[in-house]
This record gives sequence, C-alpha cells and structure tokens, in this order.
Amino acid sequence: MRFFTDPFLLLWRHRRLLFQTTRNDIRARYAGSALGLAWTALFPLMFLGIYAVVCLVIAKMKPAGMSPADYMALVFCGLIPFIGFTEALVAGTSSVTGNANLIKNTLFPIELIPVKSVLTSQCTQIVGTAILLLTLTAMRSLTSWALLLPVVWLTQVFFTVGVIWILSSLNVYFRDLQNIIALVPLMLQVISPIAWSADMIPADMRKYMALNPLYYLITCYQDCLKFGHFPRGGAMGVMFILSGVFFLTGHWFFSRMKLVFADNV
Repeated sequence: MRFFTDPFLLLWRHRRLLFQTTRNDIRARYAGSALGLAWTALFPLMFLGIYAVVCLVIAKMKPAGMSPADYMALVFCGLIPFIGFTEALVAGTSSVTGNANLIKNTLFPIELIPVKSVLTSQCTQIVGTAILLLTLTAMRSLTSWALLLPVVWLTQVFFTVGVIWILSSLNVYFRDLQNIIALVPLMLQVISPIAWSADMIPADMRKYMALNPLYYLITCYQDCLKFGHFPRGGAMGVMFILSGVFFLTGHWFFSRMKLVFADNV
C-alpha cells in the first residue's frame, strides 16, 4: 500500500518547501538577465517563429482547410508541452549530481531535488500556455474542452517527475547519461507531432509513433485546445497509465538508489 501512497504523501507534506525552493530556482535562473522573466514568454514565441519560417515559408506546409494562423496555433499546441517536457528532461537528469550539498543535508528530502527541477522547467510552459489560450480566444476557436487542460498538464507533470526520478538517480552512477539525454530533444522534435496532427500521420506509421509518449501528450493538447473535442485514439487513457506507472515506479526506484548517493556524488 505504501508503494501507492508514499510519493503523493511526500509531495503533500513538503508542498511549502517545494514551492519556496522552486520559486527561488526560477528567480536564480533569470538573475542578471536584462530581460529577466520576459524570457519565459520570448523563448516559446521565438521557437514558434522558427517553425513558422520553416513550415510556412520554406516547406510551405499547410493542412487543407486551415489558414496559416490556424496552422500556427496547431503548432503552438504541440510546441508548448514539448518545451516543458524537454526542458525538464535535460535539467532534471543532472539535478542530483548538481546539488551535492543538498544530498548531504539531512533536513532536505533528497526526493524533492528532481521534483523542483521539473517544476522550475514548467515556468516557460505555463507562460506559453497562457499566451496560447489568449491567442485561441482571440481567434474564437477555444471551446469548453479547454477545461480539460489542467488534467492533461497534471498527467504530464507526474509522468515527467517519474521519468526524472529514474534518470537523475542513474546519472549518479553513469555520468555520460546527462550528455546522451542532451541529444534526446533533437530526436523528439523530429518524431513528435508538433507540426502535424494525428490525422496527418499515415496509418502505417502510427504504430511507430505510438512508441513515443509525447505523441499521446501532444495529441491531448491539440485535441482539447485546437480541435475542441476529447482526445482521440485513447491518448488520455494512455497518459493516465504512463503518468501513474512512471510516477510510482520512479519514486520506488529513486528511494532505493538514494541510499548510496552520498558515496558517489
């Protein structure tokens, strides 16, 4: 029973500490920058601008029945969760090795180190999501299905925390892992449905796309926000399963690996 309850109780008991340390990390992240927190809005907008040039100007991609503005809104729906997940992936993998002082601090729960790294990385996604919602509202394409967004986001956070618990603990013993993970966003950017929807993928290719967890996550965002209906193809159910399995398994794995962290960091 503790296998199912311990990770949730951990986050609830230390919610204030987690909030404070996450807030401090966000402030430190942009300290000394001329634009400061404005980068949380500028980064996704600049990323979207690159996609606009590549997809609309160079490749001249535009799904039938979509205006350029509609297509860019679709791309933004996929880009936002992609940025949130990949930022957490890169920063979270090295979070334990990069906080050796906290590992030897018996007053700070070690399990929170990867969690606060994930939450800090969500800052850009939250700001980007706010911009996206305002844009969709202005385009009059936002529907009541957008109310499902907090649920989708929570499945993303729990899934990501579970993945980072596993990767950050493995990185303590295999330091090359953080360098390998730095290449993963490039691969995910190519195979994830950011610039296209599930309907645009050939039927014979969908079985391969189904191996990518971001396929289900991005589909949920696109369907809820842009297309205005419940996520198709069981994407929501898959995300619930993935988030639950990785969150519980990740906590169990990290709890056992942490016993020898101090000897290896």
